[in-house]
Amino acid sequence: MTKTQTLTPAEALSLDSLITATPGGIASRVLAKTTGGNVTLFAFDAGQGLTEHTTPFDALVMVLEGQMALTIGGKMVEATPGTLVLMPAGVPHALEAREASRMLLMMLKDLKTT
Repeated sequence: MTKTQTLTPAEALSLDSLITATPGGIASRVLAKTTGGNVTLFAFDAGQGLTEHTTPFDALVMVLEGQMALTIGGKMVEATPGTLVLMPAGVPHALEAREASRMLLMMLKDLKTT
């Protein structure tokens, strides 16, 4: 398994210290990456988001602070701190920060061989 290390091992790190929010924008940092997926920390300013798109694998969004509006397959989901939302592979999805927000995005790649 290929692995990219972006964090210091065996150290408790504050999520606030790992990314700096960008006024009027979006900041992201890949925290871990393997052939099986990756974990990315995002900071969105209010009103910022990602336009509708699809991915070939499932993704989990965990809201850490703020409020995110996700649209998944045409269904609106309001996510707040401590909530987890599944975005299935191949289903169109988009998101918008209702207020300054941080979230973890966990991509889950299917490693089945055909």
